Amino acid sequence: MLSSSQSNVQSPQSEKSFASIDLSNEDDETVAKKIDEIRQWVRSNNKLYARTDEFTLLQFLRCCNYDVTKTQEKIYNYYAQRSKYPEWFDNRDPFLPELEELLDLGVFIPLKQQNDGEKMIIIIRVSIHDPYKHKIANVIKTGKMILDVAIKDNMTVSTIGVIVIFDMSNVTLGHGLQMTPRVIQRLVHSWQGCYPVKINSLNFINAPIYVNGILNIFKSFMSHKMRTKVNVYSKTSEDFFSSIPKQQLPAEYGGLAENLQSYIKYWKYTVQQSKEWFTEEENYRVVL
Repeated sequence: MLSSSQSNVQSPQSEKSFASIDLSNEDDETVAKKIDEIRQWVRSNNKLYARTDEFTLLQFLRCCNYDVTKTQEKIYNYYAQRSKYPEWFDNRDPFLPELEELLDLGVFIPLKQQNDGEKMIIIIRVSIHDPYKHKIANVIKTGKMILDVAIKDNMTVSTIGVIVIFDMSNVTLGHGLQMTPRVIQRLVHSWQGCYPVKINSLNFINAPIYVNGILNIFKSFMSHKMRTKVNVYSKTSEDFFSSIPKQQLPAEYGGLAENLQSYIKYWKYTVQQSKEWFTEEENYRVVL
């Protein structure tokens, strides 16, 4: 059970509602027809079990620039990965000790969006876990649980997009050995072809020279367009962080927002409060 003190944790993630999104550049009638077309397509596919509410379908549709065929492909991929990669998507109980420990470490941290129109920033602390103690499948599972909760009610991720920061401070050979080409290929496919999220940039900071080989494997599985969004910094770049409002950045990264520990507590609380939602989510997948 969560303690009473946890129930008072303040959200560093601003609430986004369907109504808060600017629809002025959309033709309501055309969009409604496309949503209905996608909904009927989902219902006619007896191997696909997917959410068909308007918000979710519009997330995918907007991320795919209103292309129905691309939207259908992304929706299929999103739910197919749950069957293809059970080690990431099965038994997502946030109270399991091995997952709770990773939640406490803060392996995956979406930051607060102070205002409408701001990109979501996600900090992934690549080497905060012990590679000889924590399975990479559980690290990825924990990150995806947080991501799923962070984006499920947030339309800006599919319209304005996200900035991803991979902090590689203190990365070791052990961490590198966990990232096999098979794991990397699946991760790239998941980010690139499955989630209703527009990637603005992928930024690797504090990256030692010896991880270039792994980064090159990442790039080899990316589309040309995605590769152009990759930036690698050997240290924390003042130029890079100068492009991000300090109000969004934690104190540990030179910002004015809450410190990392407050984010870690918030996301652990939020994910654990979503236990029933994760159980329900297991009903949605592609039967392979």
